[in-house]
Amino acid sequence: MHVFVTGGSGLTGPTVVAELVAAGHIVTGLARSDSAAARLESLGATPHRGSLDDLDSLRSGAEAADGVLHMAFGGDFADPDDMMRRDRTAIETLGQALERSDKPFVSTSGTLVMPAGRETTEKDEPDPAGVAGFRIPGEKACLGFAARGVRASVVRLAPTVHGEGDHGFIGMLVATARMTGVSAYIGDGANRWPAVHRLDAAILFRLAVEKAPAGSVLHGVAESGVTLKSIAETIARGLDLPTVSLTQEEAAAHFASPFMATVYGIDAPVSGAYTQESLDWSPTHPTLLDDLEHGDYLAYDYLA
Repeated sequence: MHVFVTGGSGLTGPTVVAELVAAGHIVTGLARSDSAAARLESLGATPHRGSLDDLDSLRSGAEAADGVLHMAFGGDFADPDDMMRRDRTAIETLGQALERSDKPFVSTSGTLVMPAGRETTEKDEPDPAGVAGFRIPGEKACLGFAARGVRASVVRLAPTVHGEGDHGFIGMLVATARMTGVSAYIGDGANRWPAVHRLDAAILFRLAVEKAPAGSVLHGVAESGVTLKSIAETIARGLDLPTVSLTQEEAAAHFASPFMATVYGIDAPVSGAYTQESLDWSPTHPTLLDDLEHGDYLAYDYLA
């Protein structure tokens, strides 16, 4: 299958591109820079120059392919409405190019769209008022193409897609611990985060492209809920630092952002049981805490 991929040169994207190529698929990847193009070429993919705002480029890339995998998401997090508009417009452009073709169209979201405070499943409705509510219009735009002759599906990734070189939420926790001299959690630290290893996520994306039924909502989750206290304690042991409990107000100063304090304090466990069963997806790579202990998270300073 010839797959057009957006976001293939990002953090998770290269592993996904490599997985598709290794499985025998032909990959064309959206590239907005020379460095992105070189990265895609090194993985065995063909660069397609353009950006999420270049709708003609998105359209031509999708029209030339047998399917689309949309992972790119960008903009200024200080303006989530703009990010929402850009993502939805890109998704609508890609989907329109595939109408009445029965081709696969896999778009990416995050499990933080789900209601907090309980373990949710793929069958539960997302929460528009939640911390990641701005991703929901993109989900709906993609899934809407299932009624328009497209094998459309959405993969919601865990907030922690861990693995070598991760500079996301967990990398930021490590960096903040180094900078402040303490490894912190909020309240009693019992709030839970789902997690998935990048290599397992790549397999899920490939399976979604290959066989996810139209209208599927999939959860890229290997662990349904790892407590933030256990994460903070593992970081503390690795860096030989104390742990500390913060109030929500203290956390806003500690993490230098009220938004990040909200994210690190959220209780957001998510089940991926339906996804694993329906696509025969069995995550096998290290857990988040194993990766924290034995991976490269503690080897360098993410804020340096």
